[in-house]
Amino acid sequence: MADTNVDFIYLSEEDMIKAGVTDMAGCVEAIEEMFRLMKMGDYRMGGANGNSHGVMMDFPDKSPFPNMPVNGPDRRFMAMPAYLGGKFDMVGMKWYGSNVENKKKGLPRSILMLTLNDKDTGAPLAYMSANILSAYRTGAVPGVGIKYFAREDAKTVGIIGPGVMSKTAFHAIMAVRPGIESVNIKGSSKTSKSALAFKKFLEESYPQIQTITIVDTDEDAVRGCDIVSIATSSPTGDPSAYPYIKEEWIKPGAVISCPASARFDDDFILNRARNVADNIMLYEAWEEEMGYPAYHTIPIPAVHCMDLIAEGKMTRDQIDDLGDMLLGKVPVHRKENEIVIYSVGGMPIEDVAWGAIVYRNALEKGLGVKLNLWEAPALA
Repeated sequence: MADTNVDFIYLSEEDMIKAGVTDMAGCVEAIEEMFRLMKMGDYRMGGANGNSHGVMMDFPDKSPFPNMPVNGPDRRFMAMPAYLGGKFDMVGMKWYGSNVENKKKGLPRSILMLTLNDKDTGAPLAYMSANILSAYRTGAVPGVGIKYFAREDAKTVGIIGPGVMSKTAFHAIMAVRPGIESVNIKGSSKTSKSALAFKKFLEESYPQIQTITIVDTDEDAVRGCDIVSIATSSPTGDPSAYPYIKEEWIKPGAVISCPASARFDDDFILNRARNVADNIMLYEAWEEEMGYPAYHTIPIPAVHCMDLIAEGKMTRDQIDDLGDMLLGKVPVHRKENEIVIYSVGGMPIEDVAWGAIVYRNALEKGLGVKLNLWEAPALA
């Protein structure tokens, strides 16, 4: 008789921390390997194109049904499946619900879980808390780009949007460029809670940083910086409202990491900037799924590049793919002192990559709660 028993483990947030989910150096290494495997084609994500960010369910502005939620800022549910091969060899899906109103209840805007499954049977292997996992993999993606594109002697970082995303991105920056000495922080104001909290985070986490300055403007945050991270929660729909960065503010040789909304002059994008996408096929999928102009819905610079391609103003070879650089198909730097606009889209394959490693760490450490799906399926 075949053994039909199926067990899996549940990992709480505390279990995830004990299993090493906050090991940023390890996360950057895992995500870098993930990008190599992606470029070789050893992966799948959702959608007919195999590169979809996920399937989102949102709500109407009005509903005749009293129990149905109505539209609001970041109010949605989303399913994000992926498979990654290589040493990971894992299938999984991140699932989350999001609502800005959560903050009034002391909860994160989004509450995330990751399921890992046996790639052959589909049986669950783990069901795990994924807020910290998602935050760290989100920070690690900028870390991979900064590892390669930023100056080896980078000293100064500019932060626009000092929230959770910027904190994990900064952990990644310090993992790959530990010589950072100075940080400029731009929040909604000099006395905003987020800016003051980010300053305290830096003081407590990285006491070796010599100068931490809360600045008034985006320009002040950008000027003189070797690395700039732009991660604001801007409303979508009107690109003129996205954070705008003038070319003249940017230090030659700087890297501008954009995991959220950002806007640059088209002349700069088309003629002088080095445009790099974490996975160019993700942005092509967004253009296909959202329709032109996709930048009104997905405010990341590489999406605007897709719109410019649709308008005939730009060609695909004006955007480099990070994976091509990692595999040596394109040079790390195309010219001296180039300014890199690095677009970070976020993909479920990142959650699967880091989740697989953390899951295996948990097994080795005996962490989590073992749960039984069935000893024998009732309807087989």
